[in-house]
Amino acid sequence: MKNKYIIFDLDDTLVYEIDFLKSAYKEIATLLDESRQEKLYQEMLLRYSKRENVFDYLVEQFPEFSKNKLLNIYRNHYPNIRLNDGAKDLLDFLKSKNYKIGLITDGRSITQRNKLKSLNIENIFDKIIVSEEFGSEKPDKRNFTIFLSSEIDDYFYIADNPKKDFIIPNTLKWTSICLLDKGYNIHSQNFDFEENFLPKIKIKSLLEVKSILSK
Repeated sequence: MKNKYIIFDLDDTLVYEIDFLKSAYKEIATLLDESRQEKLYQEMLLRYSKRENVFDYLVEQFPEFSKNKLLNIYRNHYPNIRLNDGAKDLLDFLKSKNYKIGLITDGRSITQRNKLKSLNIENIFDKIIVSEEFGSEKPDKRNFTIFLSSEIDDYFYIADNPKKDFIIPNTLKWTSICLLDKGYNIHSQNFDFEENFLPKIKIKSLLEVKSILSK
């Protein structure tokens, strides 16, 4: 049997970034006005949906809090989030097959590490690359080549953003897999790029990866 390395993106692949946003908004609303936290939380979501600057609004309403302080709470809070549908089953399957499992994620160390701890998956991965810790962001080639090993025959990269996720895996002859947006992704999923930016395979569910690996 060939040795396989399955490498994941985090945000909008294993977990929806919008869930992290909602968790942070709840934390901030509770801190700012515990007696009206639900009303304030709903107001924040409404303004976000209208593409307004939520933090500018909060600073106007609560001038004792600076924008930087609120952003720090947003980025550094310990989130109440859950894995996307199918993610736990897939990760358990990969572990049962003794495949190598990796993660490449852009973002701040404390933010991304808190997500992994809250999801209880930090120890699942054989290697984790967080851009702030590593010193570069996707699509820098180094964020991907760090996983290369003479012991591995096949590489698979599962992510969601054609703008930066798939060009390097394609160059490295990995199997690039895109999880299609079900309408929850914070950033719109755009496939209007040159072919070398596009994934080799598109999936609607993470569980489809099982059959892809068996081919």
